[in-house]
Amino acid sequence: MRDYIIRTAGPADLDRARAVMLDTVYRDFGTGYVPRWHGDIIDPAAAYLASPRHTLLVAIDPEGGSGDGRGGGDVVATAALDSRGPAHPPNPRELAERYPSGETAQVRRVYVRPDHRRRGLARRMVDELLDFAAADGGYRSVYLHTDPSVPGAEPFWRSLAKVVHDEREDAGDGSGVLHFEIPMGR
Repeated sequence: MRDYIIRTAGPADLDRARAVMLDTVYRDFGTGYVPRWHGDIIDPAAAYLASPRHTLLVAIDPEGGSGDGRGGGDVVATAALDSRGPAHPPNPRELAERYPSGETAQVRRVYVRPDHRRRGLARRMVDELLDFAAADGGYRSVYLHTDPSVPGAEPFWRSLAKVVHDEREDAGDGSGVLHFEIPMGR
């Protein structure tokens, strides 16, 4: 089993992290880049590195690239957290009110390249994000949303969090986003 290096992203990691994120939105989501949804992917420095309350983690495969863990090696996964709650629209109003910006740690961009999945990497990264949120001291909740059509997404998040809103029930056609809360201090 590989011993991945998980660390806070720095400027030297951003192009490789962006590649993981863009590959995911094209391959897994089938949407491609949508500016109103994915602006943080294009400018992760502004979204995640500029604020001390935000973070972007990368997982480095020590067996890929140079493997030195200090800018070399392959970035094979990302995970981010910021202080922006879910916006209404497009999210339901009750979620925007329940998870206000500034008080909510929103987990974002937990993406793992397909050949590195099912190795516990995403879970390790989420644990580090939760530690980051707890250390901040200003967050009262941890929120995220996911597309349940992405293979493995729904069972993964159900193993860590509780569903607070299922848009598939609203739509009545089986489509929609799942919204979760991860208990603080779990």
